[in-house]
Amino acid sequence: MTAIPLGVPRRLVEFTLDGQEARVPEGSTILDACRAAGKDVPTLCEGDTLTPKNACRVCVVDVEGARTLAPACSRRAEPGMVVRTDTERARHSRKVVLELLASSVDLSTTPSAAQWIKEYEAKPDRFGPDAARVDEEPRLDNDLYVRDYGKCILCYKCVDACGDQWQNSFAISVSGRGFDARISVEHDGPLTDSACVYCGNCIEVCPTGALSFKSEFDMRAAGTWDEERQTETTTVCAYCGVGCNLTLHVQDNEIVKVTSPHDNPVTHGNLCIKGRFGYQHVQNRD
Repeated sequence: MTAIPLGVPRRLVEFTLDGQEARVPEGSTILDACRAAGKDVPTLCEGDTLTPKNACRVCVVDVEGARTLAPACSRRAEPGMVVRTDTERARHSRKVVLELLASSVDLSTTPSAAQWIKEYEAKPDRFGPDAARVDEEPRLDNDLYVRDYGKCILCYKCVDACGDQWQNSFAISVSGRGFDARISVEHDGPLTDSACVYCGNCIEVCPTGALSFKSEFDMRAAGTWDEERQTETTTVCAYCGVGCNLTLHVQDNEIVKVTSPHDNPVTHGNLCIKGRFGYQHVQNRD
């Protein structure tokens, strides 16, 4: 029998959310409360296995008495606070953020981005054809995954996953300033010459597809990638005795990529190079 730690019981915090009474466990964020209440507050940089970075600012909400909008992903719910998620000020802020992001990077593989742009009536093209864009060619320097900075929104989730929050490899960080800021390995060299251990945990947390499996990248380029035809099966990695859970994404009877459940108490969505990329032997039919 597997023991599941329940933790110390937390008292409930009561506050007002969009005119309705909300009750969430102490320590919960406003975004946690919104999700519990079924409210669709957009977010890109928030990750359920990472400490919020407050980078994208898409999830901002109005907190009564506050001078500025608050990021729902990191602002803790407090007793008696009054929160409004759909005010004109919050909607306008989200609209401008989406316009700035979509005008500078490619959001075509960002889940829900097109829906949010339509919902908030964002017009990325209003900055004109001369708006600066990150039009960089994808970096194909290894056989496992691709770095496409043309889709990167600098959410820092990959840096945190590679750093002290999970992998502790510290292979990547941010180089450059302003519009020239990029996620980079040391000396901006090839990935194969860096401290990367190819765990792929950065891919797991990337919200835009800037980091992707080489298999997915190749299939998208060929026009054969179709998530509607894919099935997902969760199993246990057979390489060692840790017991990491794997979710196999299968299309046309072929494994096309491997992820890991974020709610698994062993892995929390993280894997090693063998679990993430070592699946070819399963379908070697030669």
